Order: sequence, then C-alpha cells, then structure tokens
Amino acid sequence: MTSAPSMGARLSAATTSLRDKIVQNTSEADPENPEQIRPRRHRGRVIAAATAVVVLASGGVAVADAHKTVTLDVDGVLTTVSTFSGSVDGLLAEQGLDLGARDTVSPDGALQDGVAVEVRHAHQIVINADGAEQQVWTTALTADEALTMLASRGGDVRLVANRSNSGRPDLSLDLTLDGPAEVQVDGSTQTVDDGSTTVAEALDHLGVELQPLDTVSVARAADGTVTVVVNRVVVQDITTTSEVPFGATEQEDPSLYTGTTKVTTAGVPGVRTLVERVTTVDGQETARESLSDEVTQAPVDQVTNVGTKTRPVVTATPSTATATPAAGGGDAAGLNWAALAACESGGNASIVSANGKYHGLYQFSVSTWQSVGGAGLPSQASAEEQTARAQALYNRSGAGQWPVCGSRLFG
Repeated sequence: MTSAPSMGARLSAATTSLRDKIVQNTSEADPENPEQIRPRRHRGRVIAAATAVVVLASGGVAVADAHKTVTLDVDGVLTTVSTFSGSVDGLLAEQGLDLGARDTVSPDGALQDGVAVEVRHAHQIVINADGAEQQVWTTALTADEALTMLASRGGDVRLVANRSNSGRPDLSLDLTLDGPAEVQVDGSTQTVDDGSTTVAEALDHLGVELQPLDTVSVARAADGTVTVVVNRVVVQDITTTSEVPFGATEQEDPSLYTGTTKVTTAGVPGVRTLVERVTTVDGQETARESLSDEVTQAPVDQVTNVGTKTRPVVTATPSTATATPAAGGGDAAGLNWAALAACESGGNASIVSANGKYHGLYQFSVSTWQSVGGAGLPSQASAEEQTARAQALYNRSGAGQWPVCGSRLFG
C-alpha cells in the first residue's frame, strides 16, 4: 500500500500549481482573456503580473485564502496581478514601484481581493495663468483632466505646449480620454474627432503648419470642449523718420540799411530715425520696444543778416513837391499787383534798396515816381498810392518797367 504524501510534499505541489497559474498571467495580452486589459496608447510601460509568494507562518502552512487578484493601474496602464501581499505598500514593493513625495496611490492601507489600485506619478507641466507662465506638478493623464484640476485656480488657465528643437509642440499629455477636441487657428475652429491624441498629432492631422514664433496652448472652451489654441506671433523691426526743426539766428550787417534783412544761410530740417521692434499676436500689437532713436541728419540753422547802415536822406526837388492825383486802373486793374510787390520788395511798402535808389512796393526810382505824379519819396507814400501810380506806369509803359519781376503780373 502506498503511503500518503507528506505535508511538505503536499505544500510543494500546491505551491507549484499556484505558481504555474500565476505565470500564465504574465504572458502577452490575450484579446480573448477579459481579465487582462490592454493599455491605451501613450500610457507608458506595461507592468507584468507578479509571481505569488507563499508565506510560511512559523511552524505552520501556506494560507490559501491569503491569495488575492487585484487590478493595478499605473498611469493608465492596467494589469491584473496575483499576490499574497496583505497591504498596498507590499504590492507596490513587489512590483518595484518607488513613489515620490508628489505621487499618489489610491486606496492605501490593507489590500483586499478584487480591488483596483491606482498609481499616478507626478510630472511637471508649464501653464499660463492670466498671462504669466509657471511650472506646476500634476498627476493628470490628459489635458482634459489637468484643466479640471487647475480650474480651482480661477481666471484664464492654459496648458503651454513648449516648442521642441524640431519646432513641434511638446505636451506630454493626450487631449482627452474619449470624445473630440478642437483646434483654433487663423480665425477658424476645426474639430479633431478623436481627442485621444497629442497636440502635435492633432495639428499634423489638420495640416496646421507652425511658424518659428507661434505659440500653442490647450484651454477649455466656453462649452467645455478641450481646445488647442494656435497664436500666430510676428516680430518685426519697423523704421520711421520724422523732421527735426532747424533753428534761426540773426547777425548784424553794416552793409545793409537799417530795416532790411538778408538770408545768408537757408535753414534745412534734420532727420530723426526711430527703429522699434513690434510684436503682434494674431495681427494685434502686444508689445513695442525701442531699439534706437537718433538724429541721422543734423538740421542746418538759418542765418539772417540784419542791416545796421544809416539810410541816406533823399528829398524831392522843389519842382515836384506837389503830387498830382494818382490815376491807376484801366488795363492794369486786373493784373496781379500783389505778386509783383512780393517779388520786388517782399510786400514792404516802406523798404528802400541797399543803394538808396529804389523805394517802396514796386521799387520806384524817385524820377520815375515823379513822372507818374508822385511827390516826396515813394517809400513814404501809402501802399494804395504806390499801387495806383504803378498801374499808371504800366498803362503808359507796360511791364517792361520791371524787367525781373514784371512777368508776375500775369501769374
């Protein structure tokens, strides 16, 4: 008769059988096995099922009901694990999972059969809160989840997709777990049917090309939809010029009669050149920085000579001391006498030429003035009398009396 197996032999056989069953759980994912859940895309490495450990109590045997089957969710990767661990910490130790201070585990404490243990590793992302960028820690797996966590901050909070060396927007989160997302670019909104994708892949799918300075962020639209926002950023240097007024100086000139002036150096305006760096976002100016502001062409001051020479005293001859009435009008009345006066005397009725020979608006000589009935000096007569006698001279002798400026009468 064959003797019964010893207690040690029975324990060894049971352990071997249990180990064989557990090892089957470590094989690659079987689509026909509902207990093993295939991980979603972009969710990191798959954690293999753990080999069960038989615990021997001091002087006792393995406790069969200490065996547990649990679901371990590490950053969205789900694995069915068989274990004899009595605590969540023990399970994590078996799996070689070292947690940092910001990582989260739920639940904690004692480990129950059939429980789902969720592990989330914290990682840093860049956000823009009311226009200011900062780095924050999060355990979110998607942009949708991260925005929900950050909603408590209030204000306008966006996730920033930094541009990599290749120019692609880098955000280590999918947009959503389920459902669509949207992309706002160039004044339009386009839909990404499957939001379980990265920012870069969503833009590639829609054919959106980024320029070197464009920024990409992820926000939540008014209707709650996760939205990728592309802002077109343009920075350009703009040059503008403006006029710098010239100054004016006067200097005494003893060669000119008192009351006369002469411009010896004409004034020339200068040029001021301003270079500014202007930033626009989606066509709207957001910043303006002065790069240089200098006078690139200096102005030239105007110099005017002022006469200091005493005028000679000229008196009329006794025979012409009494003036006859001025007789202007006629063909001369419709001519441009103001233009002639501006050319001859600058419109100054009392002006006298530097040599003292010519007087008044139309630069009469004393003899010519007397020939048209004038008395005294032309520069001492009223502007009206001077014009009337100039018209009389024109009616008698024509515009040739003013060889330089006479053509102005017909302008």
